[in-house]
Amino acid sequence: MRTLLVWLAGGLALVGSSQVALANGWNMPVGVTDLSREIYNLHMIIFWICVIIGVLVFGVMFYSLFRYRHSKGAKAANFHENTTVEIIWTAVPLLILVGMAIPATATLQKIYDPSDAELDVMITGQQWRWRYEYLGEDVAFNSSLATPRAQIRGQEERGEHYLLEVDEPLVLPINRKVRFLFTSDDVLHAWWVPDLAVKQDTVPGFVTENWVQINEPGIYRGQCAELCGVDHGFMPVVVRAVEEEEFDAWLAERQEMAAEEAMGIDREWEMDELMERGEGVYGSICASCHQPEGQGSPPAFPALAGNDQLIGDLDWHKDTVINGVSGTAMPSFRTTLNPVELAAVITYTRNAWGNDTGDVVQPAEIAERLE
Repeated sequence: MRTLLVWLAGGLALVGSSQVALANGWNMPVGVTDLSREIYNLHMIIFWICVIIGVLVFGVMFYSLFRYRHSKGAKAANFHENTTVEIIWTAVPLLILVGMAIPATATLQKIYDPSDAELDVMITGQQWRWRYEYLGEDVAFNSSLATPRAQIRGQEERGEHYLLEVDEPLVLPINRKVRFLFTSDDVLHAWWVPDLAVKQDTVPGFVTENWVQINEPGIYRGQCAELCGVDHGFMPVVVRAVEEEEFDAWLAERQEMAAEEAMGIDREWEMDELMERGEGVYGSICASCHQPEGQGSPPAFPALAGNDQLIGDLDWHKDTVINGVSGTAMPSFRTTLNPVELAAVITYTRNAWGNDTGDVVQPAEIAERLE
């Protein structure tokens, strides 16, 4: 009995310190959107309803155990069935459930209503990065883990945002409703940012929806919440919410960069230009599987440094990067990278780490293969 009372007292003390728990990250975040705050308030209302029910039920139970214990000479009552009691303990829980279901249903309707959005963003999960495409704006990019491999291997001190930093965050305006369209190029992923109250699975072959309207500028971090493969823990999400004017300027700058990139398809690139660009693409897209120095992780991810097939067969190399390899972890980058990026990363991998083939692949060659 004493053990049970101590357990109950400890549980009530934990409930009573909910504000401390929130401060220590034990509770869900309030978030920075109207919907996230509504979800939080609903969560707390139902939480306290459950606490009250628990206190009442356990209170009656422990009182009965203590007051009518056998050592005090209590005798068990001998009765069977009571229509009034049956009605009460059926009706009361039903009314409680209906009372909780009404606000929960209203919130769910808001969660699944992406209508009247001012901006559409396609989010594609890929092992192990995210691709963001601003639909109708001609802006798209990949977002990959930016934590240095030396930190992951324990060779450097870990930074403040270890495994939660990326090279290209998703930039969104505040005070505008943004609709997200989710899909995946390979396996199940889940795009999850707690402060935005968004957690959505990305399913290969399907497109799902969600939305957000952020109220406060800032950096909001999350992760892939689906066990998606060996580098699952290296797939963070970073959202940078900015003022509307700043977002418009950023979008215009990215559109200009995209236009310049498209113009670059038709010009002749120098080896040094392609190597510099290719190194960046390789570090963002390829290094997670084939390792920073091209040493690979056989057998799933073969080494690229000193790879005889890569060095000796340029056509095979182009086809592999563009179309992927069916039945393996090598995906197609046909739609993920543009011709300049494809030409650059192929040129880089053919000439880095001592491969030294001297081959220079031009974006125009890749563009022809993509037609």
